[in-house]
Amino acid sequence: MAKISSEALGTRPIGKLLVQQAVPASIGILVMSLNMIVDTIFLGRWIGPLAISAITVVIPITFFIGAIGLAVGIGGSSVLSRALGAGNKDKALRVFGNQITLTFLSSGLLAILGLLFQNYLIEFFGADDSFKDLALSYYRIVLYGIVMLALAMMGNSVIRAEGQPKFAMIAMILPAIGNIFMDYILINLLGYGMEGAAWATFISYGICFGFITWFFIAKSELRLVPEYFKLKKKIVKEISSLSFVTLARQATISVLTILLNNVLIGYGDALDVASYGIISRMLMFALFPVIGINQGFMPIAGYNYGAKKYQRVREAINTSITYGGILAICIFTIIMIFPENFVLLFVSNKDNLDAETLANNAEILKRTPSALRYVFLATPVIIIQLIGSAYFQSIGKAVPALLLSLTKQGFFLIPLILILPPFLGVYGVWIAFPIADVLSTILTGYYLNKEVRKTLTNADVT
Repeated sequence: MAKISSEALGTRPIGKLLVQQAVPASIGILVMSLNMIVDTIFLGRWIGPLAISAITVVIPITFFIGAIGLAVGIGGSSVLSRALGAGNKDKALRVFGNQITLTFLSSGLLAILGLLFQNYLIEFFGADDSFKDLALSYYRIVLYGIVMLALAMMGNSVIRAEGQPKFAMIAMILPAIGNIFMDYILINLLGYGMEGAAWATFISYGICFGFITWFFIAKSELRLVPEYFKLKKKIVKEISSLSFVTLARQATISVLTILLNNVLIGYGDALDVASYGIISRMLMFALFPVIGINQGFMPIAGYNYGAKKYQRVREAINTSITYGGILAICIFTIIMIFPENFVLLFVSNKDNLDAETLANNAEILKRTPSALRYVFLATPVIIIQLIGSAYFQSIGKAVPALLLSLTKQGFFLIPLILILPPFLGVYGVWIAFPIADVLSTILTGYYLNKEVRKTLTNADVT
């Protein structure tokens, strides 16, 4: 794939540019999601369904801390893209340096707190006695490497912002391959169980961090300049106002996960948590091309908005929604027809398993396919919600970006999960997902259309 400089974001045809940006992002997300899928398959087949319940509880905690880097990366990259679009290289370098410092300090502090309060956090996120020890075994080890994950997630966003999606893709592929390889060795060959899975994840964080560090030393048009690491109030405020959008979204997802796990335990049991663990992996895996379109859209929109090329921003919105919508319909069709085939990947029915594990596996196969269908029911329309919130974040409008990014999980899904299960039980959890998708899409579509008409249509086109 041809190399894309940051200037090309403002000159190449939007359709071609979106493909060039989105394909590497999609491949990277695909490999990363395959890594999570394979990781879950290994745990389910080699340890048992309760191991899936354990990582379903742990991952939102560790991912929230790691998402500090994602938040600083996406928020800062919006500032960085617009600075590059306006030709202000010095500001871009200063933003990058401040992103590194903010990510290191904030994720490091949260990692320390996470280790100090590990027992409380694991229980709070929904672990019960049947899988708490498994969850703690995984959690302790993974948290040791969480700062590396945060810095890697921040760096990956910056790589995309400067128009180098191929390297961002590689940064996601290498640790995924490393994790799968180490999973096989540590869990299957050496029999280290949950601790083996945790060390495999730790090693994958190190691989990703190492590659991204190499990129900024050897390949980037940005540089690691120590004097720019010193925090500047104005830069920090600009980064933080947009980073808060992503961080609030991840915090909402963590709250949602706490609620989901506890509601599923309350109205069902640990196997319902395992079902949700499978579904959450499938959400990222199946939607990888749609998420790739969304990630490819953001640097294009941010750069061209900074360069005042508003016609190109409008074109990027329309093209992204069209491409993403077509892909979402294809994904929806496959999930509706073959849900059982996907669930079968995560469980084993070999005769050498004990009776309890075989019974648990059979129950997972009974419960999960219908739940998977319900959760994916509104997939064809979700691209509008994704692009809408991404647009406002890309152009630096933090408040609408924050509100729209929280519509699905915060404004609709969490209340629905509180309201429906008392009447519908676990079924109420699954049906809440498509209802929230539809409501958030309607709201986001309204505000996106209003903003485009007001700001982009009426602005002078250059």
